[in-house]
Amino acid sequence: MKKASLKTIAERMKNLDFCMMVTQDEQQVSYSRPMSNNGKVEYDGDSWFFSYEDSHKVEQIKENKHVNLIYQTDDMLFIECTGTGEIIKDKDTLKEKWVEGLDQWFPEGVDTPGICLIKVHASRVRFWHKEEEGEYTA
Repeated sequence: MKKASLKTIAERMKNLDFCMMVTQDEQQVSYSRPMSNNGKVEYDGDSWFFSYEDSHKVEQIKENKHVNLIYQTDDMLFIECTGTGEIIKDKDTLKEKWVEGLDQWFPEGVDTPGICLIKVHASRVRFWHKEEEGEYTA
């Protein structure tokens, strides 16, 4: 697979919002669920997702930090980010990443009990777009 720069990957990800986040439980069983990065895709190797601390995905990340993110667009762009997850509860970071509309899931904003961020730091990002493909390794 051809090497790609982080800039190339960031350009391809700039309009992506939803992905499938894949985590594993203690028996190495994979679980996927749709997640939104809330349009925060000025990609620098980290992806950010709001969640509740008592969710299964957060529980799984605490047990096994390996996370995959899989994106797809209508024009046949596929992106896979492989990395490690970290749970962030810092109020300043929550405020920095907050976007309008999240109150639908977090009614008290960043003061919602149990709110947290999942930060996924990519160690490898691969993409396929029609006949082109590339890979970025951190």
